[in-house]
Amino acid sequence: MKHLIIVVSIISLSVYKVSAQDIHFSQMQYAPITLNPALAGASHDMQAILNYKTQWKSVATPYNTINASYDMRFKKSRSGYLASGISVYNDNAGDAHLSTTTITIPIAYHLRIDKKSTVGGALYVSAGQRSINTSNLQWASQYNGNAYDASLQSNETFATTKMTFFDVGAGAVYNYGVGEKNMTGNNQKSLTAGVAAYHVNTPKQTFVGAAQDDKLKMRIAAFATGTIGLPQSNIAFNPAIYYNRQGKAQELLLGSYIKYAIKDASQHTGLVQSSSASLGVFYRNKDAVIVKGMYEYANYAGGVAYDFNTSSLTKVSKSRGGFELFIRYYLDSNKRRIKTA
Repeated sequence: MKHLIIVVSIISLSVYKVSAQDIHFSQMQYAPITLNPALAGASHDMQAILNYKTQWKSVATPYNTINASYDMRFKKSRSGYLASGISVYNDNAGDAHLSTTTITIPIAYHLRIDKKSTVGGALYVSAGQRSINTSNLQWASQYNGNAYDASLQSNETFATTKMTFFDVGAGAVYNYGVGEKNMTGNNQKSLTAGVAAYHVNTPKQTFVGAAQDDKLKMRIAAFATGTIGLPQSNIAFNPAIYYNRQGKAQELLLGSYIKYAIKDASQHTGLVQSSSASLGVFYRNKDAVIVKGMYEYANYAGGVAYDFNTSSLTKVSKSRGGFELFIRYYLDSNKRRIKTA
């Protein structure tokens, strides 16, 4: 019964508080446009990424999220370049099938400060739709004192089960990179840091009519990622820290990958491709320990992560939080690009 009460409470909150928080990935830097719109074009001439996350399967109907993004540079010059892209995600949550679909388009400009660094700024526009299916929900008024009785009235009224919304935001990013990442030298050092504001216009989000003034609260997102190579070795560290604040909700995620270079790419023939493997441990404040793994080959990368829940929800989750994966492909026409984290 306690398990049922917790599950029903979570589902009810999902329906009424649709303005609570945005989706989030544990592998944040591999969902770049949801982390900072200025990351469009920040790392590569072109990149395409697909993300998938499922969570809370051990507690209730799982929450499933799919995200696909593409970004590219254009109008390149010695002083800088423009960049744009698109990010599309769908999130389906709980027994109410609270579904959120958004399309986000950023436009960014990256200014070259010198050969080692750039600074970029971006604006984005986004359109989204949310919907719910109330037929599977159970309410307190439908319990007859002994058990759930579907014939009883829920006494809940919904003005709509589908809505559309638009929102805008902005972000800024700084990139710095020096050194070589081959196994002979491996003296690379890099830093990528940024801050962004999402949902600046705080669009209305409610299924229960105008009297319920729920809005999608503005989200402030800040992050810093880096690379520190151990000279004359095949080991590098990739520390990172991420912070999100949306209304009263806060999230702090920090940790590091350890990257092991398996093979260097051939310098002239292109017959041998580079490859590496990474293992990381991260901690989300008061919520989860996250173990991550990644493999890179040439211009391809794939990664997985698992959240081990550490919050009070462990009573029902048994520490089983969520599984996540991503795949990425990128291209760079300029081999002397600035090295980023």
